Amino acid sequence: MATQSRGRLTLRVMLLVKVTEDSEKGLPPTAEAFEAMDRFTGERVQAGVMVAGAGLKPSAQAKRITIDGGARRVIDGPFAETRELIAGFSIWEVKDMDEAVAWAKRCPNPMSCPSEIEIRPFLEATDLAELLTPEELSKPRDGERGKLGVA
Repeated sequence: MATQSRGRLTLRVMLLVKVTEDSEKGLPPTAEAFEAMDRFTGERVQAGVMVAGAGLKPSAQAKRITIDGGARRVIDGPFAETRELIAGFSIWEVKDMDEAVAWAKRCPNPMSCPSEIEIRPFLEATDLAELLTPEELSKPRDGERGKLGVA
């Protein structure tokens, strides 16, 4: 569901860059790949699409918390199953999924080998309408939560 932002209807999406063997080993991108990504980031900022983004350190430096009822368990990385791990993310505001795909197709490969990017739309307050009153839906969120657009 699109929301109003900066005077236009937008769809907020998160791009998830999947890990590769090299990124999970902590190998940095090549200088050329870094320069290409830096230029691409500048283009997205200039176009008003880019909200945030960052690369993530390997899972060896991560923690995972499992939740089962009231119980919490902390698992130290590295994590054996890397297929679903994330190496980086970007948050974009676009007019629709087609625009997100068009931008993503222009993205330089951030890895030194074949890589994969997943695009996921954010849940917005309107997606949770059955849980909110009409007043809550019509009233913008205040403070940091409103600035971040947290549903």
